[in-house]
Amino acid sequence: MQQIIKSDNLTDDLGKAIKNISHDKLFVLTDENTLSKCYPLIEDSQGIQQSTLIVIPADDNNKTIENLSKVWKVLTEKGATRHSLLINLGGGMVTDLGGFAAATFKRGIKYINVPTTLLGAVDASVGGKTGINFEGYKNEIGSFYPSEQVIISSDFFHTLGHTGILSGYAEMIKHALIESDDEWEKILNFSLEDIDYTQLNDLVYRSVEIKREIVKKDPFEKNIRKALNLGHTTAHAFESFAMAKNKPIPHGYAVAWGIIVELYLSHRLCGFPKEKLLKTVRFIQQNYGAFAITCDHYEELFEITGHDKKNQGGIINFTLLSDTGSVQIDQTTDKEMFFEALDFYRDSVGL
Repeated sequence: MQQIIKSDNLTDDLGKAIKNISHDKLFVLTDENTLSKCYPLIEDSQGIQQSTLIVIPADDNNKTIENLSKVWKVLTEKGATRHSLLINLGGGMVTDLGGFAAATFKRGIKYINVPTTLLGAVDASVGGKTGINFEGYKNEIGSFYPSEQVIISSDFFHTLGHTGILSGYAEMIKHALIESDDEWEKILNFSLEDIDYTQLNDLVYRSVEIKREIVKKDPFEKNIRKALNLGHTTAHAFESFAMAKNKPIPHGYAVAWGIIVELYLSHRLCGFPKEKLLKTVRFIQQNYGAFAITCDHYEELFEITGHDKKNQGGIINFTLLSDTGSVQIDQTTDKEMFFEALDFYRDSVGL
């Protein structure tokens, strides 16, 4: 089972993790941003000095088969074996691509995720989903292959801009909604304008634990793990739509806007309480602004949702809620209701 480490001393904790996992050669994967901002925070960890550094371009649009191939190439050229160890130091793009590289090289090598973004910490680094984008679709190619350990450290969160904090926080809103009233209240009452990083680290660790417990029950997303897809069917459509227009949007922002759409569907189809819908929408609108779409875009967005990996037999599946903590998986809707939810989204964010 994937081990989550809440780190109080990053250098020591990573050094211990490296020492405790038997390996012959050590590799560290970063992108160009994390190389300058985050690698200095781990370079004194035991074993890092003897590692081979692999650097790929930053940003999610570089989560490609070409950059995956670069990682395989370095591993091959530097003599990696099936007993080698890879450390993924970065946000979700690095942990997704690095995890897939580890899953496929020599049919699988061990790896450690050290997420450097809030989004990477609460989402991509935990649960074993790995992959790359392909032909304009998010995470189209990938596998389930969990890391040995995930090291969570708030040392990295201070390097993030406000957008980076917000992008990760959207996944924490989702985790709170699927967990309980108590978690939902805590998340909506936290100030994203005047951030208390000690409190944030506690909230992050709790959020990660919520996800890990769900993954433990359903590692291959056959049943209850689908709870984690709340907001994501719409979010992936927004992301793919934005990518096609060469105007990419942060994943977490797409999730926040997707939550608005799918909580409305939850209200209409499953009876999710209206006051909780409006309170959540207000928090998202105040902090995340809007992704600009018009009714002319509805058909294209609906078509994109048809490519979502969660669909079966051409039927679009949503994860919805009947209340906080009450998840309803494999919910379907028709085009008319989806368009109605997009109308609600546009009204909610002031478009």
